Amino acid sequence: MTTQPHADREAVVITGVGAVSPLGSTVSGIADALLAGVSGVRAIDPGEFGREAKQFAAPVAEIPAPPVAVCGLESQAFRSLGRLEQMCLSPAAHALADARLPRGDGMRIGLVLGLGAEVLKTWELDFLDGGTQVFEPRRDRSLVHRMADRLGLRGPAVTVAAACASSGYALALARTWLDTGWVDACIAGGCDVISPVGIAAFYTLRALSRRSDDPARASRPFDRDRDGFVMGEGGGFFVLERASAARARGAQPRAELAGIGMSSDAAHMVIPSTDPVHAAAAITRALTDAGVTPDEVDYVNAHAAGTPVGDVAEAGAIRMALGAATDGVPVSSTKSMSGHLVSGAAAFEAVACLAALERQAVPPTLNLDSIDPQCPLDHVPHVARARRVRVAASNSFGFGGSNLCLVLRQAA
Repeated sequence: MTTQPHADREAVVITGVGAVSPLGSTVSGIADALLAGVSGVRAIDPGEFGREAKQFAAPVAEIPAPPVAVCGLESQAFRSLGRLEQMCLSPAAHALADARLPRGDGMRIGLVLGLGAEVLKTWELDFLDGGTQVFEPRRDRSLVHRMADRLGLRGPAVTVAAACASSGYALALARTWLDTGWVDACIAGGCDVISPVGIAAFYTLRALSRRSDDPARASRPFDRDRDGFVMGEGGGFFVLERASAARARGAQPRAELAGIGMSSDAAHMVIPSTDPVHAAAAITRALTDAGVTPDEVDYVNAHAAGTPVGDVAEAGAIRMALGAATDGVPVSSTKSMSGHLVSGAAAFEAVACLAALERQAVPPTLNLDSIDPQCPLDHVPHVARARRVRVAASNSFGFGGSNLCLVLRQAA
């Protein structure tokens, strides 16, 4: 996917946001939790496939029912849907409501869902609920098309799978549709759910933390004593529009999706490349696309999940991309609070960047007691930092080498 030079492209703005996460299910509530350094991690029962009797994770406590006026579902009907569908439909509907986006008069509203392994997750959750879909697969429409119907959308609808960068790739594709004029507006983002098979798989890969003392201290990005990530669930959706269209209908943009950069290193199926050049290229391309220089970046939300190899590789990529400006740019990992939302991670961390832009403060990295000397950055340990934030960059690096950087800027 290519992008036009910034000067030749009309700004694409965010006019609506919806989220569901371990830290809450409103943008303001999530911002409060992030800046207060609240952890959503707790001990859970990993289920019959668990490798340990106790596992730490960051689950969503409650998925709020979507506004009836937006999707026509009463609360009871919404609760009858599968957990994955609830997790995606709720924030998408709340984003539409937040944007006050009209859906009649031939409006072409697209939908891009970032989600990996949809069918496997659907089968697993159905099986655990006593269903038989895994043995007797139905020819159901995909989740993204069911969502589009419930939301009354008549534009294109697709699912994008790029591992941990899936929901960020969804935002990238949505902006491309707007750039090309294929849609008048687009809803984009993604979510994911915790499942016993997911926990067992990541545990077997030795990607998950083995800590068993204090749940809130298990996720330790950039810390010398980190030993893997903590699984989370949830995500977010954004309504994207061209700036001129938003102005014409009197909408108040929350931010501009100013830059997108992508690359692929394909070094290994699950281990990030130790060569930072490919991830750094994604960051550099995003800054170029946004028309900003490294010293204009006010905050970087790192992908850093707390894995020994991944955090070091990302620190090297950030230093390579930002160069001499690196030491003046605060970097934090909100996965220390939310856990790793997998397909929904990029969207949730874009919400964190939006919080930084709106609150003029940088969320912290919790549990950063002893900074790994191999990760020399301007860290924000333990407590938030008040700071002028006009440009925020968010990194997402998925399994298989799917590298992505998003740049959000205060709306003009």
